[in-house]
Amino acid sequence: MKPFAIGIDLGGTQIKAGLVERDKGLVATETIDTEAASGPKGVLDRIATVAKKLGGDIDSLAGIGIGSPGSINWDRTHVSYPPNLPGWEVIDVQSEIQDRWGSAIPVLVENDANAAGLGSAYYGAGLPFDSFIMITLGTGVGGAIIYRKKIFRGTTGGAAEIGHMSIDFAGPPARSGIHGAIEAYLGQRFLSQYARFRLLPTTSIIHQMAGPDLTGITPKMLFEAAEQGDQEATDILAWAGDKLGVVLGSAINLLDIRKVVVGGGLSAAGDYILAPTRNSVRKYVLQGLQEGIEIVQETLGNEAGVLGPAHLLFQHQDGLLDAD
Repeated sequence: MKPFAIGIDLGGTQIKAGLVERDKGLVATETIDTEAASGPKGVLDRIATVAKKLGGDIDSLAGIGIGSPGSINWDRTHVSYPPNLPGWEVIDVQSEIQDRWGSAIPVLVENDANAAGLGSAYYGAGLPFDSFIMITLGTGVGGAIIYRKKIFRGTTGGAAEIGHMSIDFAGPPARSGIHGAIEAYLGQRFLSQYARFRLLPTTSIIHQMAGPDLTGITPKMLFEAAEQGDQEATDILAWAGDKLGVVLGSAINLLDIRKVVVGGGLSAAGDYILAPTRNSVRKYVLQGLQEGIEIVQETLGNEAGVLGPAHLLFQHQDGLLDAD
């Protein structure tokens, strides 16, 4: 068995990369600007360059795993229409990276949220759990279903779009156009907009952080204000946590998976969000499914998005890539 793999977390702003040793985790990391405006060729060149820097002289390399936004085909070779990457339509990322590497090194691509879930399962807060739901709270709201330590992908590879599950058919539309999708409440832009209008008539200390009209407000400011005892900011984070509990209740009812890992930037607010989520979720879960519900914060941060793609290659070696 080859004990090393390279994990790539492809974002619209940065490419985060790591050399991962199977039993130890990250042993080296690199972060470079994506330069997304350079188009697919430029971005793929940069992925190959950073991968070679980390693992180009390692003989025992299991391959390269890439966590990418957008839709991923069943064979984990192509990325389709990833947001925030101009000029990308349907790209055979596997072949493009192999060409740049100069050999048929194994290359696998996975949805970035799914990849983060796999990273959590083997190296992070998901480690104690055989199966769990992961939800990531960032610019958007992503999701993953880890079933028996493998990614559950549905019939075409597109499962676990929890961010686009609706909690109110008459609610505001998310980026997807789905009314009342949880992303329309907890996506960074949506939450900031809600907080701005709610806080404008108040005396919250957010006014000192974001300016008198609050146009610069961010979820991070809400956490910082809550830490300073600001009740208005605390209430907004609790509102967000309550909404998160609604969608997680539906997911638990559907899947009978009772462990949840919450990651992404907004998860840094910790119990300001998660305590209300834990209180809320039980109101939306059947009584017979409530035993054993556990909601925990992912502590790996961005590392999960690098570790997960690398672990795809280890599972590929073992012949255990997909959930049964």
